[in-house]
Amino acid sequence: MSEAPRVVLLDIEGTTTPVDFVYRVLFPHAHARVGVFLEAHGSDPDVARDVTGLRDEHTRDVAAGLNPPAWESSAGGATAYARHVMDQDRKLTPLKSLQGRIWAEGYATGALRGQVYPDVPPALVRWTSAGRRVAIFSSGSVLAQKLLFAHSEHGDLTPFLSAHFDTTTGPKREAESYLRIAAALGVPASAGLFVSDVAAELDAARLAKFETALAVRTPPGPVAPGHRRITSFDELP
Repeated sequence: MSEAPRVVLLDIEGTTTPVDFVYRVLFPHAHARVGVFLEAHGSDPDVARDVTGLRDEHTRDVAAGLNPPAWESSAGGATAYARHVMDQDRKLTPLKSLQGRIWAEGYATGALRGQVYPDVPPALVRWTSAGRRVAIFSSGSVLAQKLLFAHSEHGDLTPFLSAHFDTTTGPKREAESYLRIAAALGVPASAGLFVSDVAAELDAARLAKFETALAVRTPPGPVAPGHRRITSFDELP
C-alpha cells in the first residue's frame, strides 16, 4: 500500500500462531475436558447459554438429516454433541465460546501456554510504537483470543492489541464482516491491512477495500493470487 496502514488486522491460526498449537494442543485439551467442565459448570448462566446454543444447532442438524449423536437431557448429551462438532471443526459460535471457557481453566492452572511465532512480539511493539492499532479477527472466541495472547510464552501481549473480533461479527469469508470491523475501529477499510493464511478470507477483505497479505509460515504454503505474500511479519512496515 502507498502509506503504512492505520490498522493491522490479524488472523491467528497459521498467521500469528502455529496451526499445530491449535490442532495438537488447544483442540485436544477442550475435547478431553468438555465432559468434566460441563459437569462442574453446566449450571453457570454463561455456560448454560452456550449449551442452549449447541442444542439449537443440534436441532438444525437433525432437521437437515445430518444424523448427529442423540441429545440427552444431561451434561452427557451436550458433551457428545460438542465433541461431534469439534471433530468436524465446525465454526459454531456457542462451541467456540465453550472452548474458550475450557481453555481459560487450562491457562489459569498453567496446563496451557499460548504460542506465537517469534516475529510477532517485535512486530506488535513496532506497529503500536508507530501509532498503529492492532486488532485480531479469528473464528476462535474473543475470550480464547485474549487468553492466548495474555498467557503467551513471550509474556502478556494484550497491551498491544486494541480490539478483538470473532464470529459474532460475521463470517470471515464475507466482505461485510470487514466493513463492520472497520466501522468499529473508526477507520475506512482502505486504511486497514488484513493478514491471514486463508485465501478466501483475504478475498473477502479485499472486496471490503482492505489491503491484504498472505501469511506463508510453512512454504510452499497456500496460494492466493492478487495478494501480497509474506513469510514473516518483519516484511510488513
